[in-house]
Amino acid sequence: MIIGIMPNISKERMVEIVSEIVEYMKKAKLEFLISENLKEIIEENKTVLFENEFVSNDELYKESDMILSIGGDGTMLNTAYESRFYNRPLFGVNVGKLGFLSEFALNRIEQFLFEIKRGEYFIEQRTTLEATCTSGIEKNLFALNDIVIDKGRWPKMIDLRISIDDEYVSSFSADGVIIATPTGSTGYSLSAGGPIIDPHAAAFAISPLSPHTLTMRPLVISTRQTIKVEVDSPYKSVQVNCDGQRVYDFEPPVCLDIKKSESSVQLVHSKSFGYFDTLRTKLFWGLDVRNNN
Repeated sequence: MIIGIMPNISKERMVEIVSEIVEYMKKAKLEFLISENLKEIIEENKTVLFENEFVSNDELYKESDMILSIGGDGTMLNTAYESRFYNRPLFGVNVGKLGFLSEFALNRIEQFLFEIKRGEYFIEQRTTLEATCTSGIEKNLFALNDIVIDKGRWPKMIDLRISIDDEYVSSFSADGVIIATPTGSTGYSLSAGGPIIDPHAAAFAISPLSPHTLTMRPLVISTRQTIKVEVDSPYKSVQVNCDGQRVYDFEPPVCLDIKKSESSVQLVHSKSFGYFDTLRTKLFWGLDVRNNN
């Protein structure tokens, strides 16, 4: 078993964190490769902790059996995007904030590495999104969490028209709209009032951003359906954001066809810690904060 280590080098103490995880891997007798991105920091600080484990990202994705993303959910989303053509399962260590995707805290990763060695884990397929701009310059977009269409730098609302499988749904003015996968339902979509969707559900959530009508509410549809979003704005561009990582500007009017991607993302999970454990831990379900219990 070879684990590829993909660290976010912008995070503090990353050399020390990777060093600690490498020691855990050695104890578990797991082989590893490290992204050459970390080598730059080590050379800058004249630190010698590793020898020949550094490889290019391309080689890391090709040669590894699993990919370990170290950072936060943003790092995990970026790793998922970069590795989408290599079909490698991912898991993450969270040294950021909330951490829904990068679900392992640093103090739990040693235990999980031994679980991996013993085969006590499972791999889950996560649905992803793809979008095609059918107006103007054609561009194909990809997202694990969500595709957000919004007003960008324009201070006022934009006009949106939504159809599903060529059946007209609604037109409304708003700051934008979020199309979220079950994985992304606990992200920006949740903040906008969207539902939490179990990862096993074959569903997408459509959540308007501050619509100029109280009757326009979030909508859950099947992953077998195609969403058409037509957008117009008096401003020179409309912004399309994929996973909060990749931002594209399109000249209005814009028409996007959004549907389930043929490429899924594989996530590695511990058998001792489930999805609802994560929700309870991150969202404090079952805790009465009034009584501190």
